Amino acid sequence: MSAAPATAGDARPGALQDRVVLVSGAHGGLGRAASIACARAGATVVLLGRKVPKLNRVYDAIAKSGEGLPEPVNYPFDLEGASPDDHAELARRIADGFGRLDGLLHCAADFRGLTSFERSDPAAIARAIHVNLTARAWLTQACLPLLRKSPDGAVVFVVDDPDRVGGAYWGGYGLAQHAMAAMVGMLHAELASSSVRISGLQPGPMRTTLRAQAYVEEDDREAADPAQYADDCVTLLSADGAAHRGQVWSPQA
Repeated sequence: MSAAPATAGDARPGALQDRVVLVSGAHGGLGRAASIACARAGATVVLLGRKVPKLNRVYDAIAKSGEGLPEPVNYPFDLEGASPDDHAELARRIADGFGRLDGLLHCAADFRGLTSFERSDPAAIARAIHVNLTARAWLTQACLPLLRKSPDGAVVFVVDDPDRVGGAYWGGYGLAQHAMAAMVGMLHAELASSSVRISGLQPGPMRTTLRAQAYVEEDDREAADPAQYADDCVTLLSADGAAHRGQVWSPQA
């Protein structure tokens, strides 16, 4: 573990040169920052998200961040409503367009606020578990055959602090986050002898729309800009991430 979060721009230049990286939740807080950092590190970034105008803004931010960067690709995709066949079609399109996939970064998340389990809408519990766990599993399954073709494929799951979200009122989101951390270990055990690395990233508190659902922003003095963790995403997706293979890395610790 490093002693402190990386500062935006600290990632090794060219760390992702000639790699194709898929980022889910690419227009969210960390997803946006990580997508830009991956592009600056040399990756061709496939921007996955359900809101086209926001994807376009990330696309434009990458285009303006420096000359000579690989052009990103927008892929509008609703994880909540997508079927396994839709995930398979996404993987096929990446294969047709690029012939490879070197990294998959899971940043997409769904959290609608703190609610007692007893009073929670059953549909809200199901939605949170689906977007935060099942959809990530489906997307990983669909992309694994492509990732195996890479000499150094990487799957990175962004996970929340289990001690915090295992407390009262975190509902389906908290359940999914605990399961997500377990999935890192499970998939690592299955793929340990392959060219595909599995790891998790547990960033510190970040100023994001998701966190604002649980904390009053003006009183939340712990939260940092998501950009502080963008280069940690690059590290895990690059060859340097081998040092954290099979781990959930907490760079703020």
